[in-house]
Amino acid sequence: MGGSVRFSVFSRHATAVTLLLFDDPRAPAASREIPLDPRLNRTGDAWHVDVSGVGPGAYYLYRVDGPWQPEQGHRFDPGRLLLDPYVKAVAGSYRWSLAGSRRGRDGRPAAADASILPKGIVVADDFDWKGDRPLNRSLRHSVIYETHVRGLTKHPSSGAAFPGTFRGVTEMIPYLADLGVTALELLPVQEFDEEENPRVNPRTGERLANYWGYNTISFFAPKGRYAAAGALGQQVTEFKEMVRALHAAGIEVILDIVFNHTAEADEEGPTLCFRGWDNAIYYMLDPRDPRRYLNFTGCGNTLNCNHPILRTLIIDCLRYWVVEMHVDGFRFDLGSVLGRDSSGRILENPPILERIAQDPLLRHTKIIAEAWDAAGAYQVGWFPGGRWAEWNDRFRDDVRRFWRGDEGMVPGLATRLAGSSDLYLRDGRKPFHSINFVTSHDGFTLNDLVSYAQKHNEENGEGNADGATPDQSANHGVEGPSGDPGVEEIRTRQVKNMLATLLLSLGTPMILGGDEMRRTQQGNNNPWCQDNEISWYDWRLKDRYAGVHRFCRELIAFRRRHPAFLRPEFYSGRDASHNLIPDIGWFTETAAPADWAEKRRTLMLLIDGNKAEIDADRDDNDVAMLLNAGEEPVLFTLPAVPQGKEAWYRAIDTALPSPRDVLLPGQEERAEGETRLLAGRSLVVFLSR
Repeated sequence: MGGSVRFSVFSRHATAVTLLLFDDPRAPAASREIPLDPRLNRTGDAWHVDVSGVGPGAYYLYRVDGPWQPEQGHRFDPGRLLLDPYVKAVAGSYRWSLAGSRRGRDGRPAAADASILPKGIVVADDFDWKGDRPLNRSLRHSVIYETHVRGLTKHPSSGAAFPGTFRGVTEMIPYLADLGVTALELLPVQEFDEEENPRVNPRTGERLANYWGYNTISFFAPKGRYAAAGALGQQVTEFKEMVRALHAAGIEVILDIVFNHTAEADEEGPTLCFRGWDNAIYYMLDPRDPRRYLNFTGCGNTLNCNHPILRTLIIDCLRYWVVEMHVDGFRFDLGSVLGRDSSGRILENPPILERIAQDPLLRHTKIIAEAWDAAGAYQVGWFPGGRWAEWNDRFRDDVRRFWRGDEGMVPGLATRLAGSSDLYLRDGRKPFHSINFVTSHDGFTLNDLVSYAQKHNEENGEGNADGATPDQSANHGVEGPSGDPGVEEIRTRQVKNMLATLLLSLGTPMILGGDEMRRTQQGNNNPWCQDNEISWYDWRLKDRYAGVHRFCRELIAFRRRHPAFLRPEFYSGRDASHNLIPDIGWFTETAAPADWAEKRRTLMLLIDGNKAEIDADRDDNDVAMLLNAGEEPVLFTLPAVPQGKEAWYRAIDTALPSPRDVLLPGQEERAEGETRLLAGRSLVVFLSR
């Protein structure tokens, strides 16, 4: 192996650093150990060395010594072998919890040899992108599809040649393009330990996994197991190939990234990387007892994100994924953690959040916050840093409760349909800063939301105590699968109602992957540990629920055809001098102005399609949307047809079977008469012509 490589790492408090090179990822010992002389190989807090005769494909780890003073936050231990915090790929058998080469200073046993330890890999940055450039699609024109790389194609029914991998995602591009989504939001793809979960499935006795991957250890490294060709650097190439292919199909890539904690857990957890490099800098320590970690994540530790060193690492990492890997955006798990100082206090203007928002290389990158954390911070609508979009859980809750038939939900639903101005009409924010969703990876699927009144997490090995207690679902008379046609009909209608509400609201819609074909997790609302058919997509459902799939596909196309749903500004709700109707009007089923104090389960809205109001190159149709969340039919009086238009034409009716539930352009049905009987639990959309 020719050439040379510069290895460089940060540690302020280390007293000795040794670079270990391996000829083979399963070698029991290093082939070469290079002690770094602090007089020659240290500049400030950077330890560095140029090594000749190595290049891409080299395997390496570090041994780091320094003070073992847990009472002061220092946990240096030369008995543990460490990954480079900036490593670009990781190889090995992934026995993360056994990191180290002998018994450590903490007294806990470590691996007898290095053969089972994950090794860092030197990777080359060269790749033929074939002219690939960022798509830079605006959020308001985006439809996001949240999915798991492995789960998308792992089930045999996927027919994928490379199931459960980045190449498997590439194989699904024709399906995704046909569905009409514009972005994939991938659950964590950075390297993590799938084998860290000690629990077993009480039904089968099988060892459970960390399937979701929200426990990162190497933020720059795509997960080796997701590469079809192997985990010796191929994961980097295959990830790039996936992104390039998705971009060619017009689909962006958004990564779910977990900068709030790491896989090293609490003081009883394994030492894999950051703890051994400079524990007192990388983590928030309890000021009353620095042996302990502040835990705002529910995972044992919290990264000290607003320390200058962490800020640099985070920005370097985001830039790497954008510049070298061509990623289009990020969703920041438990994003409120990034707004805390080293003591855990919420900052008014957190440096890292402002830096991410203003960084020149990230200027056109989508940045989406989960605007809360596990310690009570809740910042939906108030997330600092300027241009951030946010997961809007208020949208989720209000839409679910309205369609379940809860009383008093009409005002909340109206606000969500109109872009959540109560949350985002401030600080220059727009409707598209609201990432609207009804379901996500965390909780029930849409099918299970209308099929289960209780969670069924028994197979997670925690006695069904994990996961949120459902308070917004309904089983419609039968818990779980049902052969009753009546039950199935109302469940399908409710699925369509919520998909329609999601895709016809102002804001940026996010669909949970598989909801378009009624994917089930068997009532499990926390399947983070289920790397099996509970989580994998069963593609046979696409045929079983072909009508739901078609409805979702045509609804996405309907949204993208009509600029009225893509407005860059909130509805004004007032008359414009050049038009005879306001941007949006709210009415009861009798066409009277809505009285928000009334306890109704019905709502009608009229949306102006004038191009001056929606920043479009052409006028859109005016839209009348009728909603009935009650169980019984309700007679609606249609609003007057806008001046200059002939009649209302019915485009969508969730109570009708496929394909009449959503009609193709030019096939819409003219409304006869001034009234329309809306079936119970249904949504109807009319267009003016």
